Amino acid sequence: MSTDNQGPIWEVFIQSKPGKPFRHVGSVHAYDKEMAMENARDLYTRRSEGTAIWLVKADDIVASQPEDNGAFFDPSNDKAYRHPTFYVMPEGAKNI
Repeated sequence: MSTDNQGPIWEVFIQSKPGKPFRHVGSVHAYDKEMAMENARDLYTRRSEGTAIWLVKADDIVASQPEDNGAFFDPSNDKAYRHPTFYVMPEGAKNI
C-alpha cells in the first residue's frame, strides 16, 4: 500500500493573451494555492506561453454524469418563453 504525499491535485488553466479564453493545460500537485501557483507557473509558462493562470482544486470540480444525460440535457421545446415568438420584428432591422 502506497501513500501519495504530493498534496492535492490542482487543475491548471492558462490564458495565452489578454482577452483570449482560458484553456486547460494540465494538473499540478500542491499543498496550498501559493505552491500550486508557483508549480503551475514553472511547469506551464516557462516559455512565455501565458499571461494569466487559473487554478482549481480537482476535488472542487463538479461535473454532470453520463447517466444524467436524458433528463439533464432535455431540449427546451416545451419552454415557450425561451423562443423569440413574443415580439414583432421591426421593418428594416438588420443583423438581429
